[in-house]
Amino acid sequence: MKLENRFLANYVLMFIISSMIAIFAVMLLGFAGDVISKTLVKNNFTAKKLMNDDVKSIETAGVLESGGGVQVINSQYEVVFSAGLNTFSKAKLTTAEFTDFLIKSKSLGIPYSYNIEYNAKEQFWLVVTFPTSLRIDIDIAQNKDYASVDTQGVVGVIVAVFIFYLILLALSTVIYSKLTSVGIINPLKKLCNSARRLKEGDYSSRVDLNLKNEFGELETIFNEMAQQIEQEISLRKESEENRKQLILDISHDLKNPLTSIMGYAELCHDKQDLSKDELYEYTEVIYENSLRANNLITDLFELSKMESSEYTIHKTRVDLGEYLRVKIGTFITTFDKVGFTYDFEIPEKEIFAEIDIQQMDRVFQNLVVNTVHYNPIGTNVSISLFEQDAKIVIIFKDNGIGIPTELSKDIFHPFVRADCSRNSQTGGTGLGLAIVEKIIAAHGGIISLTTDENCGCEFRITLPKI
Repeated sequence: MKLENRFLANYVLMFIISSMIAIFAVMLLGFAGDVISKTLVKNNFTAKKLMNDDVKSIETAGVLESGGGVQVINSQYEVVFSAGLNTFSKAKLTTAEFTDFLIKSKSLGIPYSYNIEYNAKEQFWLVVTFPTSLRIDIDIAQNKDYASVDTQGVVGVIVAVFIFYLILLALSTVIYSKLTSVGIINPLKKLCNSARRLKEGDYSSRVDLNLKNEFGELETIFNEMAQQIEQEISLRKESEENRKQLILDISHDLKNPLTSIMGYAELCHDKQDLSKDELYEYTEVIYENSLRANNLITDLFELSKMESSEYTIHKTRVDLGEYLRVKIGTFITTFDKVGFTYDFEIPEKEIFAEIDIQQMDRVFQNLVVNTVHYNPIGTNVSISLFEQDAKIVIIFKDNGIGIPTELSKDIFHPFVRADCSRNSQTGGTGLGLAIVEKIIAAHGGIISLTTDENCGCEFRITLPKI
């Protein structure tokens, strides 16, 4: 059953239940009135019970103690006796006034209860009066002994009123159920439409309900879920594109050395009259290309391990100042050999950090190799170490040829080289900086590059301080 019809059925059921409750309530009121009437003081001191031919012998004590009053009115409509509560404004009434009193004494809404009895022998009326605390007057009178000519008309009017009441109640029930269901069905329809679009691949689908109730909370949850799915799909597409690009890059970088190896190996195999010098030259080319292919595969394997969730490093508490001084000592020979100048700014005080020494060695080795491969003679290299707030900062900087800005933002991706021609003869495997970025991230740090063409490179390594 649709939700809209379910609401209508529920309200019809509530209509039936409320009608039954109303009927039961009327019956209960009648029963309660009967029970209460038996306990009311006025019913214990009726004019009939108090009647006595001798006016002076009428027992009024109980009435007076209960806050009531007793009056005796003779045939000339004179109040000849009065005790307690008296609602007559004068001692003698006219015939019209007394008649009016008799008629209205039982009227609805009168705040007094009058019980009147006539003594035919002595010709006087005994009136017992009590103040009414609270009374609900509902009564239907029918004469069973004498049929009225108006009975059919009266019953018809009552039935018509009752039917009209039921119609109005039914209409209001339907209208109210529709209004209530609209407040629920419309948001649900919007949610269903957005969910359907999401299912069909429209990951930009969002819901705009602008509500402050539970549907508003559901809107927030749905939109956050859709945004997360959109981000994950985008990341998945990006990952797939990166994977395809990685395969192409690997194929490209392996093809050249393998082609050289196969070509020179075939040449050595086919030419039986090679001289010793020629054989040495060919095998040297085979060895160098084998080494390049092996380096590429080794770096690729290392990068693959670092991207695994199981990759861990083994940290040791190290004085970074002392560590860098030792490492720099091993780099000086390399810098001197290629004609680089250098300066270092390492503080004397101890600056401790937890690092994996073997992996951090690889970081600086890769940075040095990149700097040496891509920069000309006379390049200056500077390495500095300092503390900044709760971080340790290492700056590895050169004033060489730099990297174009459009390339620098992707420099930490695999197979990205400063040499746009992707000539592996002039550089490494293209995985060095990607490995560096993974190692620094595993230490809880970050590495960034500031550079531009002909402005040198500045690698900034930030590590947590202990």
